[in-house]
Amino acid sequence: MNIRGCATAGVVAWHRTLRKALLGPNLPDVWLPREHTPSHTLSQESLQRKSFDVNLKFYDHLKPLLWCQHVLFLFGCLRLAIPLGANEHNAVILEGKPIAKEIKLRVTDELRRMKISIGRFPRLSVVLVGDRRDSHTFIHIKLKACNQVGIETVVTQLPENCAESDLLDAVSGFNLDPDVHGIIVQLPLPQHLDEEKIINVVSPEKDVDGFHPLNVGNLAIRGRKPLFIPCAPKGCIELLLRHGVEIKGKRAVIIGRSKIVGLPTSLLLQRHHATVSMLHAYTKDPQQITSEADIVVADVGIPNIVRGNWLKKGAVVIDMGSNQVKDPSGHGFRVSGDVCFEEAVKVASAITPVPGGVGPVTVSMLLSNTLDSAKRAFGMV
Repeated sequence: MNIRGCATAGVVAWHRTLRKALLGPNLPDVWLPREHTPSHTLSQESLQRKSFDVNLKFYDHLKPLLWCQHVLFLFGCLRLAIPLGANEHNAVILEGKPIAKEIKLRVTDELRRMKISIGRFPRLSVVLVGDRRDSHTFIHIKLKACNQVGIETVVTQLPENCAESDLLDAVSGFNLDPDVHGIIVQLPLPQHLDEEKIINVVSPEKDVDGFHPLNVGNLAIRGRKPLFIPCAPKGCIELLLRHGVEIKGKRAVIIGRSKIVGLPTSLLLQRHHATVSMLHAYTKDPQQITSEADIVVADVGIPNIVRGNWLKKGAVVIDMGSNQVKDPSGHGFRVSGDVCFEEAVKVASAITPVPGGVGPVTVSMLLSNTLDSAKRAFGMV
């Protein structure tokens, strides 16, 4: 009996810690005049800039000597002061697979302890409409991940031309089933179906995708906690936190304002006290705005729209795009992001690859959300 109690307490404690971290520190909005900023708060970047300015002034004194017979000697001396490889730049690759693997292992362990403690396990219901190749691929990946950790799945597939009432009935049935703890409706839906109406019908308590207006609204309001955070934005923040990327006080640009990625990602970054700009199809001079950002998140579904000259040197780039493009070799297709990786990797300080970046972490967050839902249903929170 004591073993079961300890297992339940451990599951609850770990998830409370994870949720608190993802929602960011609850800091007060206290504005301080610039003149009151202590001198010791100068960043390493500013110190390096001051040092660089001093070196430039020193170099100005050397200009008159450039025409003298010692020019080659002086140039050699100056070059010795420059670190080797200073003109070469390789960004850190923010791999998502190791993080996803760790999260899956934790979820698997918690599910094992849950079964020992109460003898029950989560169940995820998936609703798929039509025969879109990308939708079927995403569902296959999600079902495989659920099977690996021990989450039971149920799939309902409807034809492309199904009536909206049929889809609503399928979702409503899962809402009423006490053995179902998570519901996902794979998007996008065929054009004749009202996505907003379908999303609104999903029970907020089973909305493991985090798209219901109640969950998005609570994410937007400081001090409130949504039942679920959308998986892709949650994965984005997890990547940044795990790799030690500083968010607080940084300028972040979100390229794309979809309700699935762009909007909730901007809300999460604000929770972590970043200054966020959101770019969309009507934004004027998006390149200029992006070039001022410390953190760039792209999700517009256009391959290579973000080029290297869009980025500030040292920016952190999170590429959440996933586009199927023809392989240059002529053999089939390959997956490409929204960022031109070959150019961005030479400018950014860190960048996610596509595939293998945010994607794997996103799937692991679906597992985590489904586990959270089951815990609430079982009274473990």
